[in-house]
Amino acid sequence: MAKEVFTLTSPDGQKTELPIRKGTTGPDVIEIGQLFTERGVFTYDPGFVSTGSCESKITYIDGKDGVLMYRGYRVEQLAKHSNFIEVAYLLLYGELPTSDQLSQFETSITRHTMLNEGMLRFFNGFRYDAHPMAVVSAVVGSMSAYYHDTMDINSAEAHEIFAHRIIAKLPTIAAAAHKLTAGQPFIYPRNDLKYAENFLRMLFAVPAEEYEIDEVAVEALDLLLILHADHEQNCSTSTVRMAGSSGANPYSAIAAGISALWGPAHGGANEAVLRMLKDIGSVSNIQKYVEKAKDKKDPFRLMGFGHRVYKNYDPRAEIIRKMCHKVLAKMGHLDSPLFDLALELEEVALNDDYFIKKNLYPNVDFYSGIIYRALGIPTSMFTVIFSIARTVGWVAHWREMITDPNGRISRPRQLYKGPIERDYLNIEDRVRDHRSG
Repeated sequence: MAKEVFTLTSPDGQKTELPIRKGTTGPDVIEIGQLFTERGVFTYDPGFVSTGSCESKITYIDGKDGVLMYRGYRVEQLAKHSNFIEVAYLLLYGELPTSDQLSQFETSITRHTMLNEGMLRFFNGFRYDAHPMAVVSAVVGSMSAYYHDTMDINSAEAHEIFAHRIIAKLPTIAAAAHKLTAGQPFIYPRNDLKYAENFLRMLFAVPAEEYEIDEVAVEALDLLLILHADHEQNCSTSTVRMAGSSGANPYSAIAAGISALWGPAHGGANEAVLRMLKDIGSVSNIQKYVEKAKDKKDPFRLMGFGHRVYKNYDPRAEIIRKMCHKVLAKMGHLDSPLFDLALELEEVALNDDYFIKKNLYPNVDFYSGIIYRALGIPTSMFTVIFSIARTVGWVAHWREMITDPNGRISRPRQLYKGPIERDYLNIEDRVRDHRSG
């Protein structure tokens, strides 16, 4: 069978044949690596939104039809039948585990949750009001100074230990970051608790009284962790791959991903939803703000609606919407002004022709922020919890990247628009301050 090619014609009439590569599903990809060597040109794709940076077997997204799959399994099925630890195994190893495999994996994660005591003292070096994401990013980066046994990026055994260790310890680190800002003692993990249970206890428990675990809260958190576990080559995942491509230790690569996730255009979107709801203020103001959102000249935007990838609907949104209503009912927040506002805004947007035509439906960030708030989780911790979930995806992508025999260091090119070559001027000859325009 003849190899399919894409023929590119230059302004001078020269033709270049570029191989077409096909995945198991999704759009074809044009291989452009030979363009520079043959024609002396690069492609220009700001933000790499139309560029495939790698091959991957982990996650597939169809933004047009609203499909999200982990290793071939629809996220809707995983959310209904699975749990986060099982999904973590799937993302790491490519297949759903047997009962024995799941038991061994869960035990390994549970037994790796404690931190080196030296690391706990490390927290005392931060200001009391430090943002938890700053703390988590710094502490994860420092893990390479404590856990030297997993620094060999060429060791399959080291990969395994690192993967289990970072997934296990992130909730402990995250909870400690919260306790720092809350001025409360650190709470140690317990080996008799499940992943989400352990995190909620470390987050909220105090030595003065026993912490009561709420099953609905556990169910909601576990679901959110599943839905946020991976999302293909997004900003933070690409950052992990790019940092790791240099051969940097895996803890540094994950810390880089955490830093990228912190941005308000990425992992901070659910925080923005809560700020928007506070700005709207009351149900009586909803229509006014909806009209502002429709006005292209108005800078106001409804946060938590629509998605850059999903052009129809976010498949995670409907799943989490049901859980959101369940949490609000269980926690007794249905009469809260903020949640009343959120639910009314949801209703208006779902029935407004403008939003329907533009497919601006509530996305996962709209509902996740509301759930976190209902569970009593501070706004500053929203993105931190996102990072706990996404660490699983980051690790899976890092392992895939580091074991790729065709892998190479990431090195994007640029379109240079600066000055052409010029001669150095002595200081007495420089008559105009360049900063003056």
